[in-house]
Order: sequence, then C-alpha cells, then structure tokens
Amino acid sequence: MSEEKNMSGNPGRYVWFTTLYNARAYYPILAILFIDLGLTLDQYVMLNMVWAATIFFFEVPSGALADTLGRKTLLVTAAVLMVVEMSCLLFAPKDGGWVLFGLCVANRLLSGLSEAAASGADEALAYDSLPDGKKDDLWDEVLSKAMRYRSVAFVIAMVLGGLMYDPSIVNRLLPESLQISRELAHRLPVAMVLIQGLVCLGITLSMVEPKKVLDEAIWPACKSATKLTLETAKWVFTNPRTRVFVLVGLCIDAVVRNFATITSEYYRLIELPEWSFGFIGSAIGFGGIVVPTIAAWLNKRFSPLANLALIGGMALLGLGGLVPANSWWCLAPAMLLMSMMSFLSFTLSRSLNREADSSKRATVLSVKGLAFNLGYGSFSLAFSGFLASMAGKPEGGAFGAALLWQVPFYAILVGVMLLWGKWLLGRKPL
Repeated sequence: MSEEKNMSGNPGRYVWFTTLYNARAYYPILAILFIDLGLTLDQYVMLNMVWAATIFFFEVPSGALADTLGRKTLLVTAAVLMVVEMSCLLFAPKDGGWVLFGLCVANRLLSGLSEAAASGADEALAYDSLPDGKKDDLWDEVLSKAMRYRSVAFVIAMVLGGLMYDPSIVNRLLPESLQISRELAHRLPVAMVLIQGLVCLGITLSMVEPKKVLDEAIWPACKSATKLTLETAKWVFTNPRTRVFVLVGLCIDAVVRNFATITSEYYRLIELPEWSFGFIGSAIGFGGIVVPTIAAWLNKRFSPLANLALIGGMALLGLGGLVPANSWWCLAPAMLLMSMMSFLSFTLSRSLNREADSSKRATVLSVKGLAFNLGYGSFSLAFSGFLASMAGKPEGGAFGAALLWQVPFYAILVGVMLLWGKWLLGRKPL
C-alpha cells in the first residue's frame, strides 16, 4: 500500500516531464539555427540523418532496458542527455569549422539517444503507477491532460522561440545599456531549453520506481533486455491487432511527419514572413488543446481501426490542400495535418497500452517508435530523391511537384493498408 502511495505522484510528474521535455523553443527556427551557426544545408541534412539513425538503433534496446533496469533510470538518463545536448549547441562556436560541426553532430547524437531513452519509459511508468482496475479510464484522463499541457507549452515555446531569435525584438524590450548582439539572441532559445532540461532532471529524480523492477542485477538485466527486445518485436508484428495498428499508423505518420519537418520551407513557398513562423506554430499548438478531448470521445465511440481510417482520410484532405501553395489560405490544410499527428498519437497510445502486458509495455511502445522512425526516414529519403531528380526546376517548382506527387502515393498506400487491416482483423468490426 505504501508503494502505491509513493507511486501515485508519478502520473503528475509524467505530465510535467513530457511537457517540458517536448515543448522546445528552438523548434520554429531549427534549420535556420544550425545554418546561422555556420553549417551548410548539406551538413544540416546529414545531422538529421545522424539523429534519425541514432533513434532507429537505440529505440527498442532502450525500451527493453526500461522494462528491466527500470523506467526511472532511463528517464533520468534522458534528462541528463538533454542537458548535455543543449550545452553542446549553446557553446558551439559560430563559423567554427570542424569544431562546430563536431559539436552539432554530438548534439544530434545525444538528442537521438535522449529521445530513445525517454520513448515509452515515461508512459509505461505513469500507466503502471495507476491503481489496478482503473487504469484504462484514468489513463485517458492522464493522457488527455498531458496532451493539453504539451499543447499550451508548445504555444508558449513557439512564440518565445521566434521572438527571442530576432535581436531587434529582444532589444526593444531592453534598455540601451543592455542591448544584445544577433549571435547572442540566436542562443536564447537554446538557453531556455537547457533550463527546461535541468527541471526535467529534477522531475525524473523525484519519480518512484516499483521495487520489482529494480531487483534484477545489471548483467542478467541486459540479457533479459536482449531477449525481451526480440520477443516483443515478434509479438507486435505477429499479433494481428498490434500489427495493424502499428503498420497503418506508420504509413500515415511517415508522410505527415515529413511535412512537419519542412513546414518552414512551405511557409516560405507561400511567401509568409519568417518572423511569423513561431506564431503559426503556436496557433497549431493552441488548436492541439482541443484534439485530446475529441480524440478521447472518438476512441471511446469507435474502434481503433475506424479512428485510423478517419485520421488517414483527414490527412489526405490536408495533403491535397497543400498543393496549390498560392496563398496564406494554404495554412488551413497545414494546420489540419498537424492536428492529425496529435490524433494519431492519442489513438495509438491508447490502443497499444491496452494490448500490451505490463512487463513489456515500454518495449512495445519503443518497437512502435522504431517502426515509425524507419517509415519516416524511408519516406523522407524518397521525398528528397524526388526533389533531387527535379534539380533543373526552380526550387519552388520542385517542391510544389513533390507536394503533388505525395498525394496519390499517400492515398494508395494508406487506402491499401486500411483494407488489409480490415481483412486481417476478420469479423471484428471496423
């Protein structure tokens, strides 16, 4: 009873951790941040490959270690890595040549390791801390609260990140004697996230781990982690329900998330001023406040596959709406796509947590994360290859053609996967 009482604070700590960990002020200016430090565009693309590859290789092992060595251990590790990765970026010398590039590589590598360590472990610890017999209903409440908090924090981070990056705006708020340089202003969003990392470290250190997770020695735990990784991956892709949920979700996520990483280029294509990017991101985040409530209602009323079909159809409308790329009205489909990412995340978290046994829940969520990163990386590679094949066209023309190309590709891919999912689940209702 005392252990349950001690663990009762974990869901609340999870909400604050996931909020501060994910709402990062440098998101609206990420590409510009690295390029302004002195990297070329090719180097920036290479950094994204390092980040994606790191998560791909460490996602599942970290989840298995969370289920064996302890979820708290992995979360503390994620927070420490967050602090170090931000320090690398904060102190990287501008136009520093290979020193700059090396620190940026370290930043992306540590960022990938941190996200891999946190992925699944945070949700698993919070879910298992809920009282038996009430987990499903209470988890809906915790997950909805976490998504609302993240959305509010995202709004604040987007606005502050965009404004802090512009020295003219920052200096308007400061007296003449405290005016800052452009280079210093460019570090402010990073410094803000570094502080968030320190707070995340304090939160994770205060979390309480069930003793049964901590009893196993390190070497046996590593052996168990290896075995659990293989067994869980096999289970996820042989269990019909989890296989359908993960693979259909992967196809939707790959295309939508690829657009999410190039939104700033799209905003530039429709001739929006760069200072507005943070406000647009905050508007998207504000819209995400209501998504968990809608998603919770729809998930209680309809099956997971029906919700995935709804998400897939709405995302298709959004992708089609991007194609004209001729006015600020094209922001509407972009915002629709971003809201579908939140809807998809809620639906899959709810569905997979219900399917997975407690002993392998974090590993199941990490397998999902691994599969999603593989799908995202594959589609991004195809998207980049399409752009490269049209190098003769003006930059905007190639981008517009790529946006058009992805619509039928997505429609066929997701349509086929949904039909396959309905067939595989057999007599179970859509």
